[in-house]
Amino acid sequence: MIETRVAGIPCLIDVEHVFVQPPLGPMCDSDWDANGYTDLEYTVCDRRGRPAPWLARKLTPDDTCRIEDEVLAHLAERDDY
Repeated sequence: MIETRVAGIPCLIDVEHVFVQPPLGPMCDSDWDANGYTDLEYTVCDRRGRPAPWLARKLTPDDTCRIEDEVLAHLAERDDY
């Protein structure tokens, strides 16, 4: 779990799934594969690790981008994906 904040409230992010498709170039069948993409699923939890849907509803688009960046940076440090 990764520590972060949502709406100023300390919380944890439980990463459930991560897939990073690096860009494969213009000869691919799909524009998604050609450009690359990241598929990331997570649950916002309270500080005890319990799912907190009330807190997830407070996520803004900026929070979502920041959390995705934090998750990817954390995984890159551990080389888990």
